[in-house]
Amino acid sequence: QVQLVESGGGLAQAGGSLRLSCAASGLTISTYVMRWYRQTPGKEREPVARIFTDGGTTDYADSVKGRFTISRDNTKSTVYLQMNSLKPEDTAVYLCYAGRGFNEYWGQGTQVTVSS
Repeated sequence: QVQLVESGGGLAQAGGSLRLSCAASGLTISTYVMRWYRQTPGKEREPVARIFTDGGTTDYADSVKGRFTISRDNTKSTVYLQMNSLKPEDTAVYLCYAGRGFNEYWGQGTQVTVSS
């Protein structure tokens, strides 16, 4: 059974940092494209960052480019999202996603709240 479990969310001040983790079980993350999304009430789920199976290719939403960094540790089966220079508009539930072909899996999400 595949599980993605996010952690590391919480309350931060504007300008601060948080690091999110996504611990995966039941799959080999090195063979999946791993993504972070975020969602706020009343809005569509927004892609934030993704990392490809080569482990080195990444891309980001324009809104987080230069502030957020996605990485993966295949030995720990964990994907990270380092978030720096946080802004109040980064407040959202952050969700981890794994995709490969027709297979896709989602975590339950972790709340990030940034105060001004």
